[in-house]
Amino acid sequence: MRRLVNFLKPYTAFFLTHARCLTYTITTILVLYYCLHPGRFASHYNYIKTEDIWNELDRSYDPKDNSCVINISGRKFSDLSYPDEHPKEEPSAMARRLGILPGGQWKPLNCHPLFNVAIVLPYRNRQKQLNIFMNYIHPFLQSQNLDYRIFVIEQSPLKEFNRAKLFNVGYKEATRINDFHCFIFQDIDLIPQNPDNIYACTKLPRHMSSSVNTFRYNLPYSGLFGGAIALTRKQFEKVNGFSNVYYGWGGEDDDFYSRLQARGLE
Repeated sequence: MRRLVNFLKPYTAFFLTHARCLTYTITTILVLYYCLHPGRFASHYNYIKTEDIWNELDRSYDPKDNSCVINISGRKFSDLSYPDEHPKEEPSAMARRLGILPGGQWKPLNCHPLFNVAIVLPYRNRQKQLNIFMNYIHPFLQSQNLDYRIFVIEQSPLKEFNRAKLFNVGYKEATRINDFHCFIFQDIDLIPQNPDNIYACTKLPRHMSSSVNTFRYNLPYSGLFGGAIALTRKQFEKVNGFSNVYYGWGGEDDDFYSRLQARGLE
């Protein structure tokens, strides 16, 4: 027994001396394992296959002989687009170059658009992200031949941020201006990288940001329904919009998804 005690003494002293360091190291390894292990992401969730995208889109207007074409080619991961993080062009100059009307409105003139979309952005004190987003999103949307308008809904700095209420306000303002068929509710710091991510509504509400670089292009959990979502006017009104009771960030997306489930819109 004494021989065993003498044998263990140096190891015991080592562990006691370096216990804190070892604890930090083991904790870090476990956290990294949890964050990076593919098994923690949602492995199965419903999605629209590339070949089915066109048939799943819910058209705003009846087709005509000169209806606009949307190219869906099934891009590979290497074909993803990236924004200019330091755009130098002034917004007014960009608007003139791209033919954007006052209020962030545009539609193609050489063909008949099939999709009428209002894009609602909650905003407060994020000028850099706004510049990057606008510089990128207008050419992206125009390449899809959409009849669209962007609504930036800014909240006063005197109150706690309420993202969901800003979406509701944006919806009300948009419907006062035009009879929009489709609504995209999107955070301003998200950029659609895949040109096949069509900014139009489908027959069911659609999560448009299920694959983002922050999560290594994986969906963290199957019930996640935030970031960027698309709903028709009928779908949005059927669930009575977003809840106004969530302040700060988080909670309103899960609440909204529960509303959709309760109405059979999942």
